[in-house]
Amino acid sequence: MAAAVAAATLAFPAAPAAAVPAAISRAVSGPASGPVSAAVPGRAQRADVPCPKPAVAPPKGRPPRPTPPKDDPVLRAVGGDALATSGLTVPAGAPKPPPISATTWLVADLDTGEVLGGCGPHVYQTPASVQKLLLAATVMPKLDRKKLIKVVDSDLQIEPGSSAVGLVKGGQYSITTLWLGLILNSGNDAANTLARLGGGAGGVPATVAAMNAEARKLGAYQTHAVTPSGLDGPGQFTSAYDLALIARVCFAMPDFRSYALTRSAKMPAQKALKKGGFQFQNENKLIYNYPGALGGKTGFTKLARHSYVGAAQRNGRRLVATLLGAEANPLRSWQQGAKLLDWGFSLPKDASVGKLVEPDGKDAEGTADTKDAKAVPPPAEKPAPAAAQKASPQLLSLGVAAAVAIVLAGTPLLLLLTQRRRHRIRRRPRTQ
Repeated sequence: MAAAVAAATLAFPAAPAAAVPAAISRAVSGPASGPVSAAVPGRAQRADVPCPKPAVAPPKGRPPRPTPPKDDPVLRAVGGDALATSGLTVPAGAPKPPPISATTWLVADLDTGEVLGGCGPHVYQTPASVQKLLLAATVMPKLDRKKLIKVVDSDLQIEPGSSAVGLVKGGQYSITTLWLGLILNSGNDAANTLARLGGGAGGVPATVAAMNAEARKLGAYQTHAVTPSGLDGPGQFTSAYDLALIARVCFAMPDFRSYALTRSAKMPAQKALKKGGFQFQNENKLIYNYPGALGGKTGFTKLARHSYVGAAQRNGRRLVATLLGAEANPLRSWQQGAKLLDWGFSLPKDASVGKLVEPDGKDAEGTADTKDAKAVPPPAEKPAPAAAQKASPQLLSLGVAAAVAIVLAGTPLLLLLTQRRRHRIRRRPRTQ
C-alpha cells in the first residue's frame, strides 16, 4: 500500500454518477444552492445550531482539511430533513448533548434505525481506521474463518509507522486471526491481507471496488473508499451518518460481535520462520470501561484526526455512536463515544430526528410504493419475458432503451427517497 498522500494533494471527487443519477437529483431537489438549512425544497430557512464543544486548540502540524465534494441537497437529507444541517440536530426537549471535540457525530438505535441526534451528520470527513468496518461488512461474509492462508510480500506494504499487528511474510494464519488483528489492533497488514483474499483474482483493487458498491447498497452515498485500511488516500471520505449504516451491518454479524468484544488474542508462532508467537490487546477501551459495551473501532491519521465507532446495550436498547475529526483532549475518542452513548440512553425510546435507511432503498415499514419500479421493463439488450414479447412485438427504440436504463440505475435511490419523504410526512420531528 502506498504511503499516505500529502494533505495538499488531496481533493475529494464528486459522488459517483452511478450512485446519484443527476436527473433524479435535479427532479427531486432542484439546484444545489443556498445555505444548508435551505437545501430541502419547501423547508423554511434556519440557521445551523452550534454543536457543544470544549475549547481545544488545534495541535501543531495538523494538515489542512481536504476540499470535500460539493454538497448535494438530496444526500444531505437522506434519513430525514432534520439531518440536513452542519450543526446540531436533537429531539425537541432533549437534554443538551455533551461537549466533545469531534467535528461531526451521530447517535442511533442499532435495532430500530432511529437517529437520536447528531452534529453535522452528513458533513464529509476522512475516516481513518473506522473504514475497516466497511471492509468487514464487505468481506467477512465471504471468507471461511477457519481457513489457513499464507501472507505475501504485498500484504506488508503499508505506510511506515502506521499500525500493524505483526504478520510476517510466509507466515500462515487463520482468517479468524486476521480479523482479530484488524479489529483489536487495527492492523493495516491484516487489512491488506483480508482485502487481497476477499478480492479473489482481482486482489485488493477488487475489494476496494466491492467496498464502494457495498456502501452504495447500504445507502452510504457519502462514503468513498480508496484504501481497505483507512490509510489516507486522495478522494477518500465518509460521514457520521454513513458510519452508522455500516456499523449496523457489522453488529448484525455474530462473528463481528465476537471479535469486537475479544479483549486479547494470540498471534501464533511461525516455527518454520523462527518467529515466536505473542499476545495483542483490544485497543478499544470502551469494552473495558463501559457497562454493556458491544465494541467498535478506533481510528487515527494526522489528516483525519481521531475517529471512533462504539456501541452498547442497556435496558433492551442497542445504541451506536459515531464520531469523526476529534482531538484526543480533554477526552479520548472512546470516552467521547461513551459520553454520546450515555446521552442517547437518557432519551426516551421514541426520541428521533431521522432514520437509518434500509439497504437498497428498502422500506422496512412497507410504505414505499414500488409497483411502478417493479413494472419497469428490462433494458433492450436483455431478452424480454415471453409475455412481454407477445404484448409488444416491436423492439424498443435506442432512445427509449437508454431512458429505461437510466430509470433502472436510479431505482434504488428513488426507493430510498420515497421512504425518506413518506417517513417525513408521517412524522416531522421538531429539532433544536
